[in-house]
Amino acid sequence: MGRLSTHVLDTVSGRPAAGMRIEFLEASPDGGWLHRGDIRTNADGRTDQPIMAGDAFHTGRFQLRFHVADYFRDKGASLGVTQPDPPFLDIVPIHFGIAEPDGHYHVPLLCSPWTYSTYRGS
Repeated sequence: MGRLSTHVLDTVSGRPAAGMRIEFLEASPDGGWLHRGDIRTNADGRTDQPIMAGDAFHTGRFQLRFHVADYFRDKGASLGVTQPDPPFLDIVPIHFGIAEPDGHYHVPLLCSPWTYSTYRGS
């Protein structure tokens, strides 16, 4: 059975991004986005459960919206990070497709207040 997971790394501190809010959306037939849930990363920068798995896992177009600015606003003082107002990066949307109904789709995010990268992990 397929599943969708994520992992967020804070590249300022070199540690997992604990407590980051992530929105999960699915493309709708009319071209919009359907909100499927909000999740937060745990102490390891992962979610406690897969974002989508089992019978709920299906092909389609999806989006994860990582609330990077809120995370660094909350953690910034302890990291020595000051963000401008407005922040350079606010919400980082990652749009992706799931084509393999039995695949493991892992969408990690490595981020700072000024940059991010992602890839299809395993």
